[in-house]
Amino acid sequence: MASHRYTLLDVFTSIPLQGNGLAVVHDADELDEATMLAFARETRLSETTFVQTSHIAGADYRNRIWTVELEVPFAGHPSLGTAVAVARAQGIRNGEVRYVQETRAGLQPVDVRIDGERAHASVLQEPAVHGPEVDRPTALRAIGLTTDHADPRLPPQVVGSGLPTVIVPLRDADALARARPDYDAIAPLLAANGATTLYAVVCAPENERARARSFVSAAVGEDPATGSAAGPLVAYLAARTGCTTLAIDQGAELGRPSRLQATLEGERPRVGGNVVVVVDGSVHL
Repeated sequence: MASHRYTLLDVFTSIPLQGNGLAVVHDADELDEATMLAFARETRLSETTFVQTSHIAGADYRNRIWTVELEVPFAGHPSLGTAVAVARAQGIRNGEVRYVQETRAGLQPVDVRIDGERAHASVLQEPAVHGPEVDRPTALRAIGLTTDHADPRLPPQVVGSGLPTVIVPLRDADALARARPDYDAIAPLLAANGATTLYAVVCAPENERARARSFVSAAVGEDPATGSAAGPLVAYLAARTGCTTLAIDQGAELGRPSRLQATLEGERPRVGGNVVVVVDGSVHL
């Protein structure tokens, strides 16, 4: 058993105990996958990350991202929060730094601006991949809604920029509030499309704004801020409406309000937001 530096952060917020919580374990080269999964289950957060040495040219570190169920190839708030935690572990308390992280999805540049225990970070995600449209009634039934609640302008579609997402546009905020996830229906829908998240959204591309709720699985539940879905959403809207910049509000239904910023840079979405450190300490694993 060894001691590891440990950081707990809230991402996509500047206020502690809002946004999306993330646990980061540093110097994790010697940890095996069983231990990483067990500790992720111990934290009970949507994701826990483990910082390891990268052996790929151009990468500063390897970011292993675990849910309470499995390791995922990429995720948004773990990319931002881990970069902030790495900067602080290197003694940076004020200033700007850029890292290139290695994930199973590839190499992603992460820009960090840090000011003590608060920071802003953004990650350049993988090029957007626009997958098939999804049957609208099936997608809506999975969240307890009907076609009356759909946005008639925008069809459900699978889009990914490191992690495929089923985007389900709704007509208004009332429809979003009425959504009730049926995870027995969500699971096969996601599996059939190779996706990990159903992202219910209300879009106002003319105002560069959106509201969202993210449903993952029975074990994970609803996610308060989903950077891996925000990138696909701005790519989706850019292709269909020309909107290339988006502010996304998420998490209010969970008491964890979050604000995500997404822009499209060529084919790659950039997703960013504020980050605040809640705990600096150590764990013994």
